[in-house]
Amino acid sequence: MLSPTQTNYVDEALPAAPAGGGSPAAEELPRRNGWLRSAVATLPVPSKLLRIGYSFADLALAVGGMFLANVALARTQSKEEYGVFALSYSVFTFLAGLHNAAILETYTVYGSGRYHARFTDYVRLLWRSNALLGLALTGAISIVWGALAWCKPALASPAILGLALSCGVLLTATFVRRTFYIRRRPDLAARFSLVFFAACALLLWVAIRVRVLSGFSVFAIAALAWIVAGLGLRKKFALGRPAQSFLDSEPGYWREHWKYSKWVFASTFVYQFTAQAYYWILAGFLSVREVGELRAMYLLVAPVDQVIIAVGFLVVPALAARHASGRMEDFFALLKRSAMGVLVMTALFAVVVRIAGSAALHFLYRGKFDDLAPLLYVLACLPLVMAIGNALGYGLNAAEKPKLVFGGFLSSGAATLALGIPLVIHFGLQGAVYGMLPSAGVYTAVQVLGFFLAVYRKAIPVGVS
Repeated sequence: MLSPTQTNYVDEALPAAPAGGGSPAAEELPRRNGWLRSAVATLPVPSKLLRIGYSFADLALAVGGMFLANVALARTQSKEEYGVFALSYSVFTFLAGLHNAAILETYTVYGSGRYHARFTDYVRLLWRSNALLGLALTGAISIVWGALAWCKPALASPAILGLALSCGVLLTATFVRRTFYIRRRPDLAARFSLVFFAACALLLWVAIRVRVLSGFSVFAIAALAWIVAGLGLRKKFALGRPAQSFLDSEPGYWREHWKYSKWVFASTFVYQFTAQAYYWILAGFLSVREVGELRAMYLLVAPVDQVIIAVGFLVVPALAARHASGRMEDFFALLKRSAMGVLVMTALFAVVVRIAGSAALHFLYRGKFDDLAPLLYVLACLPLVMAIGNALGYGLNAAEKPKLVFGGFLSSGAATLALGIPLVIHFGLQGAVYGMLPSAGVYTAVQVLGFFLAVYRKAIPVGVS
């Protein structure tokens, strides 16, 4: 039985662990997943909408802090200086992908599905793993920065040092927020992000007033703001005392974890050959000035990406639970609604950018990037091209088919190499923006094919049409 502290942490929706401590047998999954019907399927519509609202608020606030920091840097630094920061932030994006592959993706699917009945024991194991990974990344980046400072001082950007010192905190904040979603508590995630946003905005204002805003200080401010937010919710992190170590009852867990996460790892590396790769292609073939310009444009496209991520935070755990319990009709119904929602949102966003994008560029950057408006209109179509592919990616991950998501990224990366580099060489920044669209289209096409062959077609014999 769970202790009172454990019960508070896991949430009332989760049942107590079985007496033997083992995973439920396959034939018991439908019965043991009955809690999902009360937690998700039969949730009153107002409560569902409230959770969606909390999720969107969480993403808006979590990303909003770094959005403010990026805008402040772009307005106060030269295009070259901002380009250097954009490359450093691209490194962080890559590290966040590694963290997602090593911890979060498997944690979300397994924590919502096969290990939901033992979530308290499971989350303790993942907490420790998250901490170790954060320390390892901090040490590795610090060593790289020290080596650059010793051998090539011109390449030892202070922003890289800031990234080294803050990355563990930034990744842990992501882990905490994901835990709240697995617990079906997006309200706690929103509270966590609200405190972060307020602290980050205040610290940025102070940094601007005392003229210490830089790539280094931006990373330091973000880390400090998340620490302040964590202190405010520290009581919500209590884990209690487990009756048995998770690995004692699941000695083969890391082997199962790796079966899933290895494909997410592969996808993370390949993802660098899609959107992220263009920053480095521009830096290699042109200059960091163009990197800063691409980053400035993408900041205006990022909000709709965060909406899609917010939808995924809510949908993937629910899809994983439905798939684990064999409720495939509900699985496909939820996935269909999610795909249509993502498609409509991205289409509306592209229209809004076409109408107001030029004014937004001028307002945010004080006229520094006004000449980029035509390219911004094209870039705003990127989320629309990827909409169906991203939605089907939810379903593939929830169905424990991450290798097919990897196939989509691999194909997209190949398109980037084949088309992106020649386009950048011949057309510069314009070539990078136009090159992203076919790369995204290839990704979506492969996701559609993989989902149809590996998930949808196999479900037809059991009554799904």
